[in-house]
Amino acid sequence: MEEEMRRVIEESVPGKQVTIAHVIASPIREVYECLGIDQLGAIGILTLSPFETSIIAADIAAKAADVEVGFLDRFTGSVIIAGSVDSVEIALNAVCDTLKRGLGFMVPEVTKT
Repeated sequence: MEEEMRRVIEESVPGKQVTIAHVIASPIREVYECLGIDQLGAIGILTLSPFETSIIAADIAAKAADVEVGFLDRFTGSVIIAGSVDSVEIALNAVCDTLKRGLGFMVPEVTKT
C-alpha cells in the first residue's frame, strides 16, 4: 500500500498591520552605534505591512513629536525613530492611531522597556 504524499505551500500575504510599536527608553550606547544614529534619549521601533507604509509612518511620527527618523526601510517595513522618551512614545501612538483610524490597520499596544 503506497502512502499518499501531500505538499503544503505557505506564503506570506501582508495585511494592513503594525506588528511592533516599541519604545526602548534607555538604550545602551552600542545600540546607537550599531544603528548609526545619534544618542537622543529613547529609540522607537516600528514594523509595518505593507512595507511601503513605513514611509507614511515616518512622516506621521516626525510631524507628531520632536523625533528624528533614524532609519526607514520601505523594503522591510522597518522604521526607527529617536528622541526623548515622551516624544518617542507620543510619535508611536500617533502612528498607530492614525493608521488604525484613517486606514483601517490592525495595531498593537505601544510597549516600552
